[in-house]
This record gives sequence, structure tokens and C-alpha cells, in this order.
Amino acid sequence: MSAYDYSLPESAIAQEPVEPRSAARLLIGPGLADGTDCVPPPGDGTMADLPGLLGPGDVVVVNDTRVLAARLRLSKGSGGRAEVLLVEPLGPSAVDGVTEWAALVRPGRRLPPGTLLVEHGAGAPVVEVGEPIDPGPDGPGTRRVRLLDPSVVSRAGSMPLPPYIHHLLADPDRYQTVYSEERDLVDRSAAAPTAGLHFTPDLLAACEAAGARLARVDLAIGLDTFRPVTADTAEAHVIHSERYRVPPSTVAACASARRVVAVGTTAVRALESAAATGVLSGRTDLYIHGVYEFRVVDVLVTNFHLPRSSLLLLVEAFCGPVWRELYAEALADGYRFLSFGDAMVVARAGTRGDAAWSVPGGSDR
Repeated sequence: MSAYDYSLPESAIAQEPVEPRSAARLLIGPGLADGTDCVPPPGDGTMADLPGLLGPGDVVVVNDTRVLAARLRLSKGSGGRAEVLLVEPLGPSAVDGVTEWAALVRPGRRLPPGTLLVEHGAGAPVVEVGEPIDPGPDGPGTRRVRLLDPSVVSRAGSMPLPPYIHHLLADPDRYQTVYSEERDLVDRSAAAPTAGLHFTPDLLAACEAAGARLARVDLAIGLDTFRPVTADTAEAHVIHSERYRVPPSTVAACASARRVVAVGTTAVRALESAAATGVLSGRTDLYIHGVYEFRVVDVLVTNFHLPRSSLLLLVEAFCGPVWRELYAEALADGYRFLSFGDAMVVARAGTRGDAAWSVPGGSDR
């Protein structure tokens, strides 16, 4: 994993999103600047330039998951402060409105199983802290919690911004994509599909005006997505699993596309999971790294990722070692990195795998 380390200065980590969203810078990778197979030098633009890279027959696939306001700041009956970060529901909602979740709780050692938490230091309990989950869906330290009053999320929940963002977000909707779908509490994400944060309704309309078609997938993003790989080698890393759904209409659109343009690594993961298994909904632990034969995606729009992350491994598997040149170029030219940062667009190295989708025939269960 040391091969996927690079120096990321604190000053390069974006603390706030740009306005408007489409003003984020876009680093254009080789083979994309003029729509041919030639290899021009990397180009510099903004997300507003993306429609100029698209044309008839292209399908732009977005992850329309919606982020849950999953960070609950509560307190013990004795007055001690506590924080519960909801990660993933553990099954469907239970009877009487009680919902079980996997969560991260702080301070963990001072919140033994059975601890009841309240809002604002008073009132009826809203959360009960349970036992550790091993292995947890979000790594070590994950606990089982019960939402005794699920409406606490709408009252006390705040956006679960990544730990490297230190500024408060004035508008919580800036951590949502403009195309996110309203879904039940248990069907939301613990983090945003950050490449999609750059799109505006006008930009989406411009992509369609260029001849591209918009398609959707749903992948519930867990917090583990953004954590660095701690193993010494990529092969020793155990990837997390996430819930996903690919509509049959998206399968059909991709099967007939000239090019499939995935917005974000989570869209890639959903599409490639469905294509590899033929199952259009469920859970995926697909781990894309090293030499991987992509079946669906031809072009990737993605933010700049943390060193030593599984997302960076996916990017290299997709576009090859050119990512190193692009990252070096971006750092030298003042691009903003990570969740609220700028983006790049890269073409897939090599051809599609032989097992590419040909007809929409997967199992949608």
C-alpha cells in the first residue's frame, strides 16, 4: 500500500464546497479532450465543461442515494455528553417504531450496553446503546443501538461530514446531490457520493442537450469507504459491503450505450457488481483493485481521494498508472482534494471485458 501513498498537504483539503456547484474544477484525463483515441496532455476545465465531452449514445450514471442526518448529539441521564453516528440499519424497522442500527458511539468506554440516551439532557430516552458488533459493518468499534424514538433523527440529527472537514456547513443540502431521492430512514447513506455534488439541474440538462442520457443506481455508502487501507498490501485488505440496487432500465440503457460514464466510484461499484453477478439488488463486497476486467463503465468522473484508500485502488484499476501524473498535476496546480474538492474525468484503460451486459436480464430481487 505504500505505492498508493502520496503527500497531501492540509491546505489542499477542501473545507467548503464551491458556488455554484458546477464551478468546481475538472481535470480532463488523456483521451477525453477531443473525443478521439489520441492521447492529448491533461486538460484543465470546470464541471460546466463536462457536456462538451459527451455526445449521443453516452449514458451518464449517477448514484441517487440520499445522505441520512446520522450524527446524533445526545446525553446520558446523568448529563454526560454522548454522540451516536448511525452507520447502517440492522434489518427492517421493528415493531412499535424501534429500529436497530449499527453505529459508532462516543465516548465508547463510558457507554456500556444498556445505557439510555436522551435529547438535551432531559426527557424520555431516545436511544439505547447495545453490544459491540464483531465484525461490524464499519470496522472495529461498531455497536448495536436501538432507536427508541426514530423521529429523533429529524430533530437532533446532523450531517455526518468526514473527519477531515473542520468547518460547519451552513446549508446541509450542500452535502446532498441535487438528484438524491427521498427514501425511508433505513434506505439512506452515511456519506455522500461526492463526485455527484458538482452537478446542478442546469448541468444535468446540458448533458442531456449534448445527447447523453441520464440513468440512476442506488448504493448506500458507508463510512468505511473513506478510510485508508491499514493492511500492508492491497490483497490483504478486507473490503466492506454495501447495499445496492440497479434498476432494469439502467441495465438496458448501459447495454445499448456508446459509452457508460459513471459519476463517482460508488456508481462504478454498483454497476460492476450487478454485471458481475447478474443480481440487480442486494449487498456487494466487490473489491476492485489491481488488474480488473470492467464489464460496464467506460468513463469515470471522480473526486481526488485520500492516500492509501480503496477508492484510489479502484481509480488505478480503472485508468491505470496515469492517475499518479494527474494527481501530481492537480496538487501542483492548486486543485482542491477530497469530499468538497474538485474532480477529474478519466477513460478506462483497455477494452470492456467479454462479459459486458448485452441484455437486461439480471435478477431484481
